[in-house]
Amino acid sequence: MRLKSARPTGPARRRRRSGRRGEALAFYGFVSPWLIGTAVLTVFPVGYAFYLSFTAWDGIAPFKPWVGLDNYREVLTSADTLSSLARTLTLVAIIVPTTIAGSLLLALLLNERVRGRTVFRTLIYIPAIVPPVAASLIWKVAFDQNSGGVNRFLHIFGVNALMWLTGSRAFIVLVIVLLWGIGAGLIINLAALQTVPAEQLEAVRLDGGGAFTAFRHVTLPVISPVLLFQTVLVTITTLQTFVPVLLLSPISDGVANVYTNIPNANRVYMVDVYSQFFSYSRYGYGSAMLTIFFLVIVALTVLIFKVAGRSVFYAVDPNAAAKEG
Repeated sequence: MRLKSARPTGPARRRRRSGRRGEALAFYGFVSPWLIGTAVLTVFPVGYAFYLSFTAWDGIAPFKPWVGLDNYREVLTSADTLSSLARTLTLVAIIVPTTIAGSLLLALLLNERVRGRTVFRTLIYIPAIVPPVAASLIWKVAFDQNSGGVNRFLHIFGVNALMWLTGSRAFIVLVIVLLWGIGAGLIINLAALQTVPAEQLEAVRLDGGGAFTAFRHVTLPVISPVLLFQTVLVTITTLQTFVPVLLLSPISDGVANVYTNIPNANRVYMVDVYSQFFSYSRYGYGSAMLTIFFLVIVALTVLIFKVAGRSVFYAVDPNAAAKEG
């Protein structure tokens, strides 16, 4: 004989529903500041910028002429805009692999038990906590043509003073500034290396495998999720490069003249967007550029997950819950 499970009566059912409703209200009450902040500071500005991308608004007039897809057509056919996008992607192709590989190599070296490794870790990490504005100004002074330390050092070897902040060499300075904070990735990789099982490394050693074999078959798979996270983060950050470019350029008399003083080698996409907004007062066109740039960032992020995500090893299957369901 099968016993029937006791079901809550009417009053008990109402109390349970009331309790769940109270928990839901408490939950939404706690997260409401975040929801309001996201709606006001993210959702609304993004939606408004998307709306402006279909207009020819100059940022001042109350009337916003509707131009449809004209701004998007101009963005996709503008030689200057496409060249700035290509320059930005070139910067990403240099910075991302150098940052990931360099920080990982430093982490592997400083993860060994060597004398003074704490001091070396501190020295490498210190530049990562320097604000981007200060870092840019420091390197701007160092690469100054007349009084910079770099030219003074090269003068020892008989090299004449070089103009680092103008022309094609300005791009080299920008790359150095962006690689200045490689210590942040070092700390992340050091933390990831602590999660590598020591018994698996010992098993590789007992089987006759060397350091490279242990790194390839044990260390790299274990820290691969961290490397994937860093790749996405560094890619998005590099794509949005703007402040270092602006500060490395020669001093201008006003906001409207900043864009004209930036060397052509450093006119990345965000600088082009900045100029459209504040130099040419083309808020609609600039909004269209930002919308397309957002799609580019999303596309690159998806591409990274599709390509690099296949070789990422997870100790716990992220899709296990979905498979069980």
